[in-house]
Amino acid sequence: MCAIGGRVNRDPGKRVLPAVLSQMAALMAHRGPDGEGFHLDGAAGLCHRRLAIVDRKAGGQPMANEDGTVWISFNGEIYNHAALRGELCAAGHRFATCSDTEVIVHGYEVWGAQVLRRLTGMFAFAIWDARTRTLLLARDRVGIKPLYYALVGQDLVFASEVKAILCHPDVLVDPDPAARSAFLAHRYVPGPRTAFRGIEKLQPGHRLTYREGKVAVERWWDLSAAAGGARDPRATREELTALFVDAVTKRLMGEVPVGVFLSGGIDSTSVAWAMSRAQQGAALKSYSVGFPGEGEGGELSYARLAARALGTDHHEILLTPQAFESFLPRLVWHLDEPVADAACVPLYHLAEEAKREVTVVLSGEGADEVLAGYPIYWRMLALDRLHRLLGPRGHAALRVIAGRVPDPKIARYLRWAAEPLAARYRGVSTALDPSLRAALLGGEGADPDTEASWNALFAANRARSPLSRLLDADLRIWLPDDLLVKADKMTMASAVELRVPFLDHRIVEFTAGLPDDQKLRGRTGKWLLREAMRGLVPAPILTRPKRGFPVPTSPWLKGPLHRFARDRLLSRDCAFAGLDPRDARGRGLLSRLLDEHRMGRHDRGEVLWALLIYDLWHERFVRDQRWRKEWPTPSDSLRRQNLLLPASAAATSSASRTTGMATPSPRPT
Repeated sequence: MCAIGGRVNRDPGKRVLPAVLSQMAALMAHRGPDGEGFHLDGAAGLCHRRLAIVDRKAGGQPMANEDGTVWISFNGEIYNHAALRGELCAAGHRFATCSDTEVIVHGYEVWGAQVLRRLTGMFAFAIWDARTRTLLLARDRVGIKPLYYALVGQDLVFASEVKAILCHPDVLVDPDPAARSAFLAHRYVPGPRTAFRGIEKLQPGHRLTYREGKVAVERWWDLSAAAGGARDPRATREELTALFVDAVTKRLMGEVPVGVFLSGGIDSTSVAWAMSRAQQGAALKSYSVGFPGEGEGGELSYARLAARALGTDHHEILLTPQAFESFLPRLVWHLDEPVADAACVPLYHLAEEAKREVTVVLSGEGADEVLAGYPIYWRMLALDRLHRLLGPRGHAALRVIAGRVPDPKIARYLRWAAEPLAARYRGVSTALDPSLRAALLGGEGADPDTEASWNALFAANRARSPLSRLLDADLRIWLPDDLLVKADKMTMASAVELRVPFLDHRIVEFTAGLPDDQKLRGRTGKWLLREAMRGLVPAPILTRPKRGFPVPTSPWLKGPLHRFARDRLLSRDCAFAGLDPRDARGRGLLSRLLDEHRMGRHDRGEVLWALLIYDLWHERFVRDQRWRKEWPTPSDSLRRQNLLLPASAAATSSASRTTGMATPSPRPT
């Protein structure tokens, strides 16, 4: 697992400056503390930070083919690289390393961009083809690894993290108002937009080609599910089990210690079971996080049950409100964009604990999205049946009733029942409902681009079942832009590689074609997984209802975190200070929300958390422009190799180097 970055200029006489590449790499050093590398080819430059896992001695990057005409900077893991290596060797290619990275280089020589379809794994990479002066950027099928890019005039800049793009002096730090509205609507910014105007995410399953100032983006993978007709449950259970065991076994690849994040739910416990089976008796290290006072029946009690049953070497941490609060400035720094998922904080601390003993961890992310694990799915389907039953007059009546109900949660469900499926489901992850968003942002309260793309997605899937449409939306939007961003950024902040076997593309494609009732049966989600794990994991875990990770932000925002939130949100410098509308008594909306929550009138925890995260992000990246003067200086290793040349010398020089010297990660205060 690593960090990649680079720049390609349209004008072949406009050289990429080594010092800027070095700054890009230094800003992402936390992702790859084991080494750095650079390749300079006139108007093109690549940089790389390495977390050494496969071929730790010889796998440095950027890496080239035999004659140095094709170079790659790669972030991720290719789990079928050994099989591809054999095929490429038979075709006459010579390998200088045992790394999975080199397989992509030679695969590109043989198959071009079609090499993507042959890869099993998680990846984001850049290939510079000096023969055609072409840059290829690519991202894995479901977006496990991030990749951002920006056009600066007609030049292209890209990186694993936004902050590395922002270090280019000609890239503006310009917050996007439309992204702010999208964030307050969804608690994250749906791609391809980012929170910064002009910087975009390369979407999952997409590739970008840049040549002579022209950019072409196209989808290289799409999930085309079968109709989902009747299939024998026993056969599908056996097939899922075989795919899952193989996916987990492949993800044990590497030359470093491997552990598991164990929550005590069926997803992570299933992963731990498959890991223990593959390791054949070797002690598996497991890691769990909890909160003081959560008591029996909480996450830790189930994690302990799973650890005892599987015989893992189990580790636990307790996260206090004080530790939670102290991490928040670094949280927004590592996320780059505002993501109002409070589980980011415990995940970071869990990765910090795991880093003491392991470099790679597996987790259960993705199972809910491919096998319908969330309770919201059966609730949406129940509302859908009610919606069809009531008809237009009933819908109008529900909207009137919703406007008179004082409880926000009840009013929300009434409004949802009056809406068609696409509009109803779009509101599920809402931080601020439309009325609050309009009150705070005024004319900016709408987000037409996100709404249009969302409606187009549901319209394109109109022939599929309602459940399939919900799962497809989550796989394309919620999963990559919230859950996988959280998973990647919070673990890589501690130089820990997270692997997610449930998102093996073979499992994603297989489960998409299953009948609905093998995923969701009544109110029981992940039905087929539960059947597959019956007798293999403890029964209480097998029958345990699905719960979201129970981060106690709502009670903490009433108690130990209330003053912190109040001081920030009511400050004159708050990102929303100029927008906060006053009521007849002169009280601002933000003050009312804080009071309602503290006094228990309404649970405004999710709303306040989203507002707080946006303000912290706005302060770190926008309000206080001193951060641009705090960038790390170019690394000593690059300076020693004489790659840091004066501008006049750089204009007539090109070079490539790989080093093994780490640069300390910047730590904001």
